[in-house]
Amino acid sequence: MSSSVSPLAPKKFVTLPPVDGVRIATAEAGIKYKGRTDLLVMAFDEGTSVAGVLTRSKCPSAPVDFCRENLAGGKGRILVVNSGNANAFTGKKGKTATAATAKAAAAAAGCGENEVYLASTGVIGEPLDAGKFSHLLESLAADASPDRWADAGKAIMTTDTYPKYATAKVALGDVEVTINGIAKGAGMIAPDMATMLSFVATDAPIAAPVLKDLLTRGANRSFNAVTVDSDTSTSDTLLIFATGAAARRGAPSITALDDPQLVPFKRALNRLLKDLALQVVRDGEGARKEIEISVAGAKSSRSAKRIALSIANSPLVKTAVAGEDANWGRVVMAVGKAGEPAERDLLSISFGDHRVAHEGERDPSYSEEAVSEYMKGDRIRIGVELGIGQGKATVWTCDLTKEYVAINGDYRS
Repeated sequence: MSSSVSPLAPKKFVTLPPVDGVRIATAEAGIKYKGRTDLLVMAFDEGTSVAGVLTRSKCPSAPVDFCRENLAGGKGRILVVNSGNANAFTGKKGKTATAATAKAAAAAAGCGENEVYLASTGVIGEPLDAGKFSHLLESLAADASPDRWADAGKAIMTTDTYPKYATAKVALGDVEVTINGIAKGAGMIAPDMATMLSFVATDAPIAAPVLKDLLTRGANRSFNAVTVDSDTSTSDTLLIFATGAAARRGAPSITALDDPQLVPFKRALNRLLKDLALQVVRDGEGARKEIEISVAGAKSSRSAKRIALSIANSPLVKTAVAGEDANWGRVVMAVGKAGEPAERDLLSISFGDHRVAHEGERDPSYSEEAVSEYMKGDRIRIGVELGIGQGKATVWTCDLTKEYVAINGDYRS
């Protein structure tokens, strides 16, 4: 965790209310960090359904493999997360660590190992010693309480400068349900997925297949639309747990994605996921500015997103924004290198409300003074109009500063 909080951090952190059917505990296990919590346990009521979206990295961590196997069953009773060690690229030792953790977690929750979910974040390539924390799980599960969401957000941090929280209350039928979410991530952030870890819980009674559809669609417009450094983590894990406890208060059970009663919940979940994803961007290692990149007029939405990500991941674009330089030539470069259909003489580029290039050349009304003033803000919007189709997409990133190099240069020390 960095010693200084990102200037883009929320001015005030939201307080997450209890979610019926969820209990939380954290501990200092000393896995890597001293004097701070690095272990999280979430225990869920029997009957909790679960869905997830996991990294597409071809070198996934052992916990990602473990979760992928259990997600097929759609049921969850306990989540165990450690920070400081990713348990990635650790060979047979990685599997041994997840097996030992799963066995202890299942015993602690009184459930099968197929209802256990694991996540690890931190250094890659260092064997994780499950013996440092597996013996703590029984007491943590026993002592867990519903009001410790703030502690949960802090326990999963690595190079984050602040914990990420989001919450919503929404009607499901005639009953109010709660959705809470936490996330961690600051570096190694890029689709797909682009968080390192995020966990969402609700008391709504929603079947696992519906949760999966909701989460996949929501992630595509949030966690899969942000990038800090173009590097996809080995450990990216987004899980949602639905305890169904609100059914006791009369909430309807949702078993189909097209159930009209689900519409308000779906919108609230999408907003919550986007909120968490943007908090990750604003905590990008060394970040001083949030950048929103919108591409329109592309051949297709997929093409628009690829062009937007080409701009967002360009070190030259990101360093120009860091230097408060409206160097639109670098945006032209990033559009051209994306490998997607584009017509040079139809291209328009804007910074905020200032159009700087139009129809393949500098805009006649371009004002260096006005645009330079705009670039001093901490939220920069870059707009690209291709003029060849209907495709559009928006992605978010941050600037690239000297501090990013400093943080990652001594990450393992």
